Amino acid sequence: MHAITISEPGGPEALAWEEVPDPVPGDGEVLVEVAAAAVNRADIMQRQGYYDPPPGASHYPGLECSGRIAALGPGVSGWAVGDEVCALLAGGGYAEKVAVPAGQLLPVPRGLDLKQAAALPEVVCTVWSNVFMVAHLRPGETLLVHGGSSGIGTMAIQLAKAVGAKVAVTAGTKEKLDRCAELGADILINYREQDFVEEIARATDGAGADVILDNMGAKYLDRNVRALAVNGRLAIIGMQGGTKGELNIGTLLAKRGAVSATSLRARPLDEKAAIVAAVREHVWPLIADGHVRPIIDREIPMSDAAAAHRVVEESTHIGKVLLVVP
Repeated sequence: MHAITISEPGGPEALAWEEVPDPVPGDGEVLVEVAAAAVNRADIMQRQGYYDPPPGASHYPGLECSGRIAALGPGVSGWAVGDEVCALLAGGGYAEKVAVPAGQLLPVPRGLDLKQAAALPEVVCTVWSNVFMVAHLRPGETLLVHGGSSGIGTMAIQLAKAVGAKVAVTAGTKEKLDRCAELGADILINYREQDFVEEIARATDGAGADVILDNMGAKYLDRNVRALAVNGRLAIIGMQGGTKGELNIGTLLAKRGAVSATSLRARPLDEKAAIVAAVREHVWPLIADGHVRPIIDREIPMSDAAAAHRVVEESTHIGKVLLVVP
């Protein structure tokens, strides 16, 4: 098969479309013939040498894909060769084939085509596990999403609105904020021109955000805590703004707040399977009913993954960038 390889850390030019050995599904795994994969910030970090795959995972980038089952490994039941699926991966999505633990497979939701489904697994599992399973967003509460026009952000807006929450977003351009509004965002904050702490306080009559989904990390830590409501929950899922920040424990105590930080990639298989099962139960019906949909910016041939990485690094896209197998 062909896959995107990284010979050494570097810029987008480090990505090469090369012929490599086919993967072989092990116990409890299936072999998926890939139709499309989606680009995530974690893929860029891996290309740069900052985010190695966990032990035993494929060294090719790609944390989500869609395709058809080509073979079943020993001990797999409930799936058949030819089934159309999408999958949460620890790596290997930028390839023509990938071996996937069966517990990380999802059927292609009704109403979507096979390529569109590639935009779902990583973002939906990230949002559902953090906003709902960890932070327990409830109807009537306010969710603040940093990077509202990203793949994560566009999904978080839709899921929060679907359960009856109020949604605030940050983004850097009017075009991005307008797209967030189209998806249902109630409070639009241009982080280049406005202080999100002040804007959240103004929009909530001083109460603050009940849940904050943060992809920035250190840069936003202090302001995120100040923006929390009493009993608020901060869920950190990224480090785009650095890894080391100062936390005012006094402010956090006064708000009876909670800070969590999670990632999906290195979790044990049973934890990933539990998240995938929850997503299938709670989110797949919303997609089938048309209440939630993947937002796809563009499709690029997988062999030109370097171009896709440049698009994501320039941050001009809205939603997901897909890599389509040629």
